[in-house]
Amino acid sequence: MTQTIWWKLSSKTMLTVAVGLSAMATFAQNNFETYKKQYPDFNELIVNNATSYTISVIDKKLKVIQDNQYESMILSDNGIQNNKESFSYSDFVKLISFDAYTIVSNGGKEKKIKVTQALEKQSRSGSIFHDDVKIKQMSFPNLEAGAKKVFEYTTEFTDPNLLHKFIFGEVLPTKNTSLEIKVDKNVTIGFKLFNDPNHQIVFNKIEKKDYNLYQWTLKDSKPLKFEGNAPSVLYSVPHIIFYIEDYTADKNKVTLLGDIQRMYTYYSSFVENLNTKEDAALKEISQTITANKATEEEKVKAIFYWVKDNIKYIAFENGYEGFIPREAALVNERKFGDCKDMASIISAMAKYAGVSNVYLAWIGTRNIPYSFSEVATPSTTDHMIAVYKKGADYIFLDATDQETAYGLPSAFIQDKEALLYNGDKYQIVKVPITPPAKNLIYDSVVLSFQNEKISGSGWLQISGYNRTNTLGQLGDASNKTRFEMIKSLVLKGNNKFTLNDYCEANLKDRDLPYEVGYDFNIENYIVKVDKELYLNLAFDKYYEKSNLEKDREMNYDFDFLNQFISTVTCIIPQGYEVKYVPKNFELDNELIKVQLAYQLQGNTVSMKLTLETKKIMLEKKDFALWNETVKKLKSGYSETVILKEK
Repeated sequence: MTQTIWWKLSSKTMLTVAVGLSAMATFAQNNFETYKKQYPDFNELIVNNATSYTISVIDKKLKVIQDNQYESMILSDNGIQNNKESFSYSDFVKLISFDAYTIVSNGGKEKKIKVTQALEKQSRSGSIFHDDVKIKQMSFPNLEAGAKKVFEYTTEFTDPNLLHKFIFGEVLPTKNTSLEIKVDKNVTIGFKLFNDPNHQIVFNKIEKKDYNLYQWTLKDSKPLKFEGNAPSVLYSVPHIIFYIEDYTADKNKVTLLGDIQRMYTYYSSFVENLNTKEDAALKEISQTITANKATEEEKVKAIFYWVKDNIKYIAFENGYEGFIPREAALVNERKFGDCKDMASIISAMAKYAGVSNVYLAWIGTRNIPYSFSEVATPSTTDHMIAVYKKGADYIFLDATDQETAYGLPSAFIQDKEALLYNGDKYQIVKVPITPPAKNLIYDSVVLSFQNEKISGSGWLQISGYNRTNTLGQLGDASNKTRFEMIKSLVLKGNNKFTLNDYCEANLKDRDLPYEVGYDFNIENYIVKVDKELYLNLAFDKYYEKSNLEKDREMNYDFDFLNQFISTVTCIIPQGYEVKYVPKNFELDNELIKVQLAYQLQGNTVSMKLTLETKKIMLEKKDFALWNETVKKLKSGYSETVILKEK
C-alpha cells in the first residue's frame, strides 16, 4: 500500500485496520500465555502439523501432490536452542517448493522473518551406504519465547505405488495433527488406520461433484514416549496407510494396489528379467564350490556361506535401485551389494549348481507390524532374502547377517511373512520364531576357595543369535581391548573379579557355538560370620534387573528367545562341611520357565540353573506377570549355601 493511498483511507477504515492488527497480536499473546500454562514441562509446542494430498488424473496420467504445513511455538528460553527443523524428499518424492520463516511479536504486531539458511544434506543412515533421500535443514532466526517456527513445502510423488504412511505422533506435544486427501472421482483409494483403540482420531468424508475429500484430525496429542527395548513406533502410535487402488483415464481403468496379487504384480516387474543371461565366471565359482557336495542342501549351504564370506553387505537406497536387485554377475564383480543383491546372487548361484528351488522373496523386518493380508502395499516390506524350499520345509537365506548360521533366519525377520517370487504365482511363507534352545548360553564353572578367596575356571558356549551378537560386538578387537571385552563377557560375582587368562574356540565356524575357556579369581565374595561361610552360587542372575516401570506404555521386545544353562560346582575346602543347601526352585508360566537345582555329592556342592523365555515380545497385558516373575527370580537367586567349620 503506497503512502498516497494510505492517506486517502477514512479514519474509520484506519481504526478498523489498527484494531484488527491489535486483536491479532493480542490473540497471539493470549495463546502464548495459555500454552505456557497448559504445557509447563515443555520448551516447545507443535501448534499445527498438517499434510494434504491432491490425487488427480491429468493428461491420462496420475498426479499426486503433497502439501505440508508445520507450525510450532517456543514456550521458554530453553526452547530457543532448538532453532533447526528439517524435512526429506527423494527421487520418488520430488521437492517442488518450500517456504520457511520465524514469526515474532514486534511492537504489538506479528512480523515474519524469512529463513535464509536452508541447507540440502544427503541422508545419512547408519545402515545405508548410499541413500538418494535428501534433507532440507532450515535454521530459524530471531527465536524467542512466544516466537513461532513455520515452514511449508510441496512435493510430487513420481510413483503412486509408493505413498507414505502418515503418523499421528511427534516428540513434542501437538495441538493439531491432520491428514487430508483430495481425490478425483475417477480415482479409488483405500486406507487403514492403526493404533487408535479409543477412536480419538476424527474421520470425515465429504463428497463433491468432481472429487471426494477424506479428513483425519487428532487434537492435543501427547509427545512420543521413548522406552528401552521398545519395538518400532508403528506398534503403538496411531497412523494411517493409504494407497491408490485404481484410476480411470480416457475410459481405461488402471489398477495399482489393493490386494496381494496386485502388489505381487508390481514387485514382479522389478525381477522378471533378472539374471536371464548366463555369466561364465559366476557359473564356474558356483560349480567349483559345490563340486564335492553330495546333496542339494549341502550345495545351498556352501553357496550361502560363500556369499557371506565374499560379498560385503552395503545398503543402497537410490530411486528404483532400492527395489530392483542388481544382476548377480555385477554383484560378483563388485564383491558388494545390498540385501536384494545378495538374494539375487544366492538364487543365481543355486541355479548354476543345479538347484532350482531357491527363490527371491520380499519380507518385512520386525520393525513393521503388518501382515500382507492387512496391508498389501510396499509399506509391509523393507527387506529381501532368498528362500530354499527343502521338501515341505523352507530355509531362509539372509546373507546380510554375516555370523548367522545356515538354517537360522536373521533375528529381525522372525515371525514375519515372506512373499516368494515364482513367475506368475506367489506364495506366502511364515518365518518361524527360533526356539530358545537354538540361542543357548551355557556356562560351566568349577571353583574352590582358600582364606575366602575364590579361584575358578569356566567354559562358556554361546549359540545362535547370542553367538551372532557376541561376535559382532567383539569384532576384530585384540590385545588389551579384547581382554577387557572377554572379561565383561565372563564376569562373575563382584567388581573384585580378576580374569587371569582365557582362550577362544570356533570363531570362524558358524555351525558351532563360540566358546571361551577362562580362569579367574574373586575376592570379598564369600561372607564369613563366626565359623560359618555364606556362598551364593547363582553368579549369573538372568533378568534380575529387568523389572518394567508401572507407567510403561510400549511393548518390550527381546529380539529373540533365550535359553541359559549355568552350572557351578564348588569344591568344599578341608575343615568345612555343608550346613545348609537351598531348596530347589521352579517357575513355569506363560513367559518364562526356570529350574534352579542344588546337589550335595561327596566333597562338592553344585547348582544348576536352567532358564528359557517363551515370548519374544511382551505386551502391556503381560507386564504384571513379568514383574511378578522377576520378583520370584530375585528371591530364588538370593539363596546361599552355608558351610561351617567342623
